[in-house]
Amino acid sequence: MSVVKTVNVTKRFGKFSALNGVNIEMNKGEVFGFIGPNGAGKSTTIRILLGILKATEGEAKIFGMDAWKDAVEIHKRVAYVPGDVNLWSNLTGGEVIDLFMKLRGVDQGGRREELIDMFGLDPTKKCRTYSKGNRQKVALIAAFSSDADLYILDEPTSGLDPLMEKVFQKCVMDAKREGKTILLSSHILSEVEKLCDRVGIIRQGQMIETGTLTELRHLTRTNLLVETKLPIDSLHELVGIHNIKRTDHALSFQVDADAMDKVMMEISQYGIMKLESSPPTLEDLFMRHYEGAENASRRV
Repeated sequence: MSVVKTVNVTKRFGKFSALNGVNIEMNKGEVFGFIGPNGAGKSTTIRILLGILKATEGEAKIFGMDAWKDAVEIHKRVAYVPGDVNLWSNLTGGEVIDLFMKLRGVDQGGRREELIDMFGLDPTKKCRTYSKGNRQKVALIAAFSSDADLYILDEPTSGLDPLMEKVFQKCVMDAKREGKTILLSSHILSEVEKLCDRVGIIRQGQMIETGTLTELRHLTRTNLLVETKLPIDSLHELVGIHNIKRTDHALSFQVDADAMDKVMMEISQYGIMKLESSPPTLEDLFMRHYEGAENASRRV
């Protein structure tokens, strides 16, 4: 049984359609990356999963239960971290963490102390004195101390420095090893690339593409850097070549997956002296989908 499943979820606010037929399925022990530009519908989808908003159409289920009707029961097994954390200003960070742990009825004191040390948080300070990054730390420590079955993380590293981002990544991988399921909404594509088993791309309330990174990379381009004995003047004439840049002795460009054979046969005639290939990044993939959707909308 799927841990998270949405079927044709649509959300309208008056005449504005924020979500249009969103389908997501997550399995136990999976880290699912949920990416898209600002305003794409990520947070609206998450609010529906949390039972904060009710879907206009379609169904959203967590642990096989209805996300809206069974929200109270579902929340007993879910930990949520938003991208902008608001805390009680007169409580200390430690008191907030303890409050959340008591509400969940868990006793993970050892884990609490370990996470406080890992994130370098001073739990004795009042929350009103915390920076945005420290407020995020409080929420992350409370979440990962909770022993939840599902973690819903919406831009969770917002405000964290690179060192703390690595600590966060370790927490996610530790949770995954324990069989936990994680929904990670992030605009930091390198983070998604490192952590996620599958990725879903949303734009203007619609899922553009969903799959493993390996599956999605077949849909994008490979980066090549080539140095040849003879100059190549006809590269721009080949189908499937993009973003050609010429340096002193080499050419760098991108090649569509289905054009790779023909391109390699063409450039080999010029005497290859150096060839470097790098796989497409998630950012390449995302930008290509984004640009493709932009071009399609212009043609309509």
